Amino acid sequence: MLTHPYVNTLLFGVYPYVCLATLLIGSLIRFDREPYTWKSDSSQFLRKRQLRIGSNLFHYGVIVVIIGHFVGFLAPHWAVNWALTPAMHQLLAMVVGGIAGLVAIVGLTILVHRRLADPRIRLNSRKWDIVVVFMLWLQLALGLLTVPLSAYHMDGALFERLTDYVKGIVTLDGGAAALMVDVPLTYKLHILLGFTLFLISPFTRMIHIWSGAGALAYLFRPYQIVRTPLTRAKEPVRS
Repeated sequence: MLTHPYVNTLLFGVYPYVCLATLLIGSLIRFDREPYTWKSDSSQFLRKRQLRIGSNLFHYGVIVVIIGHFVGFLAPHWAVNWALTPAMHQLLAMVVGGIAGLVAIVGLTILVHRRLADPRIRLNSRKWDIVVVFMLWLQLALGLLTVPLSAYHMDGALFERLTDYVKGIVTLDGGAAALMVDVPLTYKLHILLGFTLFLISPFTRMIHIWSGAGALAYLFRPYQIVRTPLTRAKEPVRS
């Protein structure tokens, strides 16, 4: 069914833009109308130790996964091919992504157990909170399943097709969806679920991802000048 041209175009040519537009517009509207809901609703005070272990493993792993996806799929071919062949690029993605994905899914499994096994945390969880963690867990699992599948295509051809598809979506290439027709189902489900996570982000606690990305601006901001009362007293008074 997913290989039908019309269905393929709808899912991989139209749906991604619906998700990305919803992510951008929905996030702006929420920031404007409901700024005090822009948070992750931490339950740290209910069970701190398990949250610290699971959250650190998940976030460190998923950050590497996200950065790897952006660099691996969006970097121009000329910026990669001078150092890596397509097969080497694919192998690097499999190793780094596989290790980071395992770390992330172990951490997320701890968080899922914590949220469901502790009655206090479960009672303080919204339905969407539970849905989101399971969607994230499934997304990581699908990503890990692509690692052994990629081992059957070590020539790098399939990897190159997937990178061309992602670049095509970013560059508004109307023919990008055609690249996904013969792609194995696991990859398709992984991509569709990834876009679906973008779709629901403005309406769930995942909205706080924007704040994490925005925090990078602190690395480049100028130093703050702090003046103590004694310093101000020594400054000359201007008339």
